[in-house]
Amino acid sequence: MSLPPEKASELKQIIHNHLLKMDIHGKIREVLSEVVRDEQGPAHQPLSEADFLRALQRRGIIDDVMKDLHFTQVVKDILFLLSANVGPSRRYLYLQVLAGKAFLEHLQEPEPLPGQACSTFTLYLHFRNQRFRSKPVPCACEPDLKEGFLLEIHRDGMGEGTKMVDATTMLSMCDPVHLVLIKTDTSSETTLVSSYFLDWRAVLSSPSGKTCFAVELMGVGSECKVPAGVLTVSLELYPPLTETLSTDIISTQQSLERQRTAEKERLFLVYAKQWWREFLEIRPSHKSKMVKIFAQDENGVNRPVCSYVRVLRAGRLLESPRQAARFVSLLAHEKAPVVGGGGGKQEQWCTLMAFLCRGKGDCEDHATLLCSLLLGFGLDSYVCVGTKAKGVPHTWVLTRGTDGSITFWESLTAHRYLHRPIDPDAPPLAPQPKPSSPYRTVGCIFNHQTFLANCQPSDAVDLCVFDFQNQSRWKAMSEEALKSVCAPGSTTSLPPLPPLCAPTLDPAATSNQLELEMRYLVSEHRKDLGLATVWDDHLSYLLSSALSAYELERCTGVSCGNEEFQDAVRRAVPDGHTFKGFPINFLHCNARRAFATCLRSPFCEEIVCCRGDHMRLAVRVRVFVYPENTCAVWLMFACKYLSVL
Repeated sequence: MSLPPEKASELKQIIHNHLLKMDIHGKIREVLSEVVRDEQGPAHQPLSEADFLRALQRRGIIDDVMKDLHFTQVVKDILFLLSANVGPSRRYLYLQVLAGKAFLEHLQEPEPLPGQACSTFTLYLHFRNQRFRSKPVPCACEPDLKEGFLLEIHRDGMGEGTKMVDATTMLSMCDPVHLVLIKTDTSSETTLVSSYFLDWRAVLSSPSGKTCFAVELMGVGSECKVPAGVLTVSLELYPPLTETLSTDIISTQQSLERQRTAEKERLFLVYAKQWWREFLEIRPSHKSKMVKIFAQDENGVNRPVCSYVRVLRAGRLLESPRQAARFVSLLAHEKAPVVGGGGGKQEQWCTLMAFLCRGKGDCEDHATLLCSLLLGFGLDSYVCVGTKAKGVPHTWVLTRGTDGSITFWESLTAHRYLHRPIDPDAPPLAPQPKPSSPYRTVGCIFNHQTFLANCQPSDAVDLCVFDFQNQSRWKAMSEEALKSVCAPGSTTSLPPLPPLCAPTLDPAATSNQLELEMRYLVSEHRKDLGLATVWDDHLSYLLSSALSAYELERCTGVSCGNEEFQDAVRRAVPDGHTFKGFPINFLHCNARRAFATCLRSPFCEEIVCCRGDHMRLAVRVRVFVYPENTCAVWLMFACKYLSVL
């Protein structure tokens, strides 16, 4: 990496200033005079530059220079100089993770051999609309987590004019640094280890502008009270503060924030209890309805469900609501783990940061994310809490058109269903719409500023009328009460909203790599069966248009491009030959896992193990990349052979 000329001169000046402070010229003169004196004698020879350097090294001058130069500080200065956005009016927080220890779950873990696949830890950070991730390190009792993150404190501006943000202003910034630790096993499965909110403001009282402390990470879900491990963290302000704050001022501010938050939450709880009593008085059967006011996050904290939904704009990463639905559906679905028997459902709604870092979650996580994105696209969007077939609890998303039309969005599949309610008062022979959605009952709906409970005689979705202004059908919570605990910045306990990250994967390179691996696996599999493998590159290329059409259909719900693909295949397959194709979609880029899954299908196995005259095989892989490096991997096997019957 090269420095621009003006930055190079700044760096030279930094080093020059350090050398002047050390009086390096005086030290060199002393050594030079000593060497000249020692070399005087009958066999006197001219003193060379190499002799002089050796003398400097023998006397430890060079080591002293490197030590006194504080080379780590110079490197840090280079880091700041290289940062394009480092300006004279900006202040930064340099967060360093120095070490990890006491991850006792990995106490017996053996040292990984060089080149051996092993489970890894990755640390993710979010602070004031900035997201970072560490490089993965092998899981161990004392993992080698050593990483530095440069966080811009005044992210959305530079303060008043060109005035740098001062300690008092920073004290009022209650945004925590959200740390999320993810474990990735050898099969690329991710596990949420810990989610921690770090209050960084202790550094404001440090005279040196630097502080170091241990952070105890707790587990998640049912283990939220159990320590998962400890991180040693260093915080440093750049540039340092000219005037620091006392620790009493900082602790008083934090205490006031906690008190304000606790009071707001107490008042909301009192209101929610009163509201619930009123709801039960309407009809005794309401007690059994799926009305969920609070939900527990990964840290075991009960929060109003409305706080899980925010208006989330994806910038240029997602182009339409349907593409947003496709993106959310590509995040894997995994129910929260249940410890022990009983078969009960573990309560765990994840914060958005934890959900995105892990890349998978339960239906509630998917629904709240999709609702947030649809709100960002300007739709009137809500999360529905209810049941599917056989009374299985479920959440999905509802959007309401300006004409009153209701559309259900399934966040796990991106399917959309137009809702047409059945009129129970209609004459017996009157035609009634057939139910199109898989949902059976709905107990309540909510978004970032609305909470409505279904108080209609029946909570069946087919009979439900989504007329939210009708108080005899829907009982609403006070928007002011919800705003007091759910609006951004209303309480310090509210997790900050992270932005979506642009993908870093190269779709073409990833597709090529997967396709090569798939060809190798097919060839090896056929070799084990005693079959030769001949690839038809032209036919493989033709499969691309089909895979592209499949993904477009998943995104838009509109099928197009199949006519061209069919015509191309007819031209590529000679008369008297048979063509067979098998497309399949995956959410991961593991070739071996994908191939094993494909072979479980008799149709695919028939193609891969095909025997015949003039038999040619084809395979095509297309990786479609979405935000957060979420992938839709389309794979198609095909073969053509001469029909003999």
